[in-house]
Amino acid sequence: MTVITAEHLLTRVRDLLAAHPPADTGRADFLRARFDAGLAWVHYPEGLGGLAAPRTLQAVVDAELEAAGAPDNDPRRIGIGLGMAAPTILAYGTDEQKRRFLRPLWVGEEVWCQLFSEPGAGSDLAALGTRALRDAATGDWIVDGQKVWTSSAHTARWAILIARTDPALPKHQGITYFLCDMHAPGVEVRPLRQITGEAEFNEVFLTGVRIPDSHRLGAVGQGWEVARTTLMNERVSIGGMRIPREGGMIAPVAAAWRERPGLRTHALHQRLLELWVEAEVARLTGERLRQQLAAGQPGPEGSGMKLTFARLNQEISGLEVELLGEEGLLYEDWTMRRPELVDFTGRDAGYRYLRAKGNSIEGGTSEILLNIVAERVLGLPAEPRDDKDLAWKDLAR
Repeated sequence: MTVITAEHLLTRVRDLLAAHPPADTGRADFLRARFDAGLAWVHYPEGLGGLAAPRTLQAVVDAELEAAGAPDNDPRRIGIGLGMAAPTILAYGTDEQKRRFLRPLWVGEEVWCQLFSEPGAGSDLAALGTRALRDAATGDWIVDGQKVWTSSAHTARWAILIARTDPALPKHQGITYFLCDMHAPGVEVRPLRQITGEAEFNEVFLTGVRIPDSHRLGAVGQGWEVARTTLMNERVSIGGMRIPREGGMIAPVAAAWRERPGLRTHALHQRLLELWVEAEVARLTGERLRQQLAAGQPGPEGSGMKLTFARLNQEISGLEVELLGEEGLLYEDWTMRRPELVDFTGRDAGYRYLRAKGNSIEGGTSEILLNIVAERVLGLPAEPRDDKDLAWKDLAR
């Protein structure tokens, strides 16, 4: 068995650059060639964009390609696919599903969204009511229901979807996981306008949507287990993003402090110092978490990182608005838009302050994540759950 080293990867990168010079190769063509060379996500298996190499060596590849001016796959635009759909497909998908979906997902040719939350099943996701019934004649699944708070649904080609396939079982059972074509008949996407004035989220209505059984991920009734893999990866991708020192939300506050001394007060200075240190601790903790991921699937520690991410974003954006005074109350544009991505650092302070309010809701509410940390990290007793063993159809709604 060949042991993949940093030198081996650098040789592969240089061979890729020689065969496909970034200056003379179209962006999509270069990304496809990078995937086929096993340099997309090096820890994935050969033939699926990787080389079964240590995950920590991805940084070697990325740095070399960045220095050569090679294009990236615009990870912020396709973050749901990269951070949630891909690792779940890798863990539970058939060989055919992996070959079909992973390459266009990584290249960015197909955007993904997540059809999990519902109007009556947000924090208690396992209470979901979207139904999937098997068509005995064709083997397809017919899906009816409503999903909500769906980022990127208006640009997505595919969705990861969980639906109830057996209401006679308890709520955590009888759920099945599907890959849903967002262009299929019966899929309707409606914008949800947020406090920022924009509609990056959506409602998705599913009416008689037909999903072939070949697009089922995992076994029938295994949906909650598969979904937990998605959710753990989601929290790591949100809370454990790689950022440079003094990067992320703390960056514009620190810059304003240095560039505009007239805004400074002693009290604001103390708060900035405290939040700067906390942001740096969170960044280093995220680095450690990514190193732990090299040894296997993410665990509940990602929930702690996501908790910290939400709290810090809200406190830092609040400090920035206070530091800027009247200027911090200005808002650049309230035009209704449907953006393709969330841009915290490229917008003004007012946007950051308003948008950060959602950080403690999206990707798992802070209250639910506190329970996860308490039970699965600290080992505290679980909260009593009266409905755990009741059939879903018998639950009060």
